[in-house]
Amino acid sequence: MDVLILIGSLLLILLGANGLTDGAAAVAKRFNIPNIVIGLTIVAFGTSAPELTVSVSSALKGNADIAIGNVVGSNIFNALMIVGCAALFAPITVTRNTLRKEIPLCILASLLILICANDILLDKAEENVLSITDGLVMLCFFAIFLGYTFAIAKNGPGEEGEEVKSLPVWRSTLYIIGGLACLIWGGSLFVDSASNIARSLGVSESIIGLTLVAAGTSLPELATSVVAALKKNPEIAIGNVVGSNLFNIFFVLGCSASITPLRLVGINNTDLLVLVGSSVLLWFFGLFFAKRTITRVEGILLMLCYVAYTGWLIYCL
Repeated sequence: MDVLILIGSLLLILLGANGLTDGAAAVAKRFNIPNIVIGLTIVAFGTSAPELTVSVSSALKGNADIAIGNVVGSNIFNALMIVGCAALFAPITVTRNTLRKEIPLCILASLLILICANDILLDKAEENVLSITDGLVMLCFFAIFLGYTFAIAKNGPGEEGEEVKSLPVWRSTLYIIGGLACLIWGGSLFVDSASNIARSLGVSESIIGLTLVAAGTSLPELATSVVAALKKNPEIAIGNVVGSNLFNIFFVLGCSASITPLRLVGINNTDLLVLVGSSVLLWFFGLFFAKRTITRVEGILLMLCYVAYTGWLIYCL
């Protein structure tokens, strides 16, 4: 039964991604909002809803490894596998603002987790804990990020992608709401079924959080970015990933840690360094070689990096 639910949830996620992308692109065109802003806010916020639900509920239930592993694993999956898959379908053009400001902000967010999660090394504490103070700091960064995003919107359209089709306001709204509902529902079903399968095989919670739960809650981002790339909306494709990663760290993890301190047990510095490295690699590929374009070859390299990381996790079991 879990396998059937797993397949059904994937179909639901793909349906939701298609509707959300069409609705978001139409909203951007109608209200003269840059596509990158839509990707960084509406799409990113909506597709990160599964991460928010899973991490907050895990924190409340005392499953810190799933709460933290979900965010760390999802961000690694986003930067390596999702961008890689999207670039494989269609090369992704990255805007100057994304390279100069948004991706560096992702690197900063990753470094923030690395610093906050090393109490033993930095403060000589007895254990590594993401405290309530750490959570509040992350929420402050999230407020700054929102302010920056709204500032972009005031400047008018930036670099645009291919012409998108016009839709009535009611239909755009229906597409966005319906798409988000399908994404959230599909993501929830996937996580539940995948977790049941993993636990039946005796896999630890930290590995579940870093892999199955992380990949499951990131499926909306994967579907949305791939569909956006195929529809020649690269700004939504890359903006969705960058926005989701920032949302995951600053808001999802910030909320979770603000509710209750999160003790790191199965998540170690190797995982956190891979998180930082994935953002740096995304920035490096976008800045060099193909002039602000993540090519198919670079996409394959990103995907191989994720496969290597997953292989290392399996090896360490």
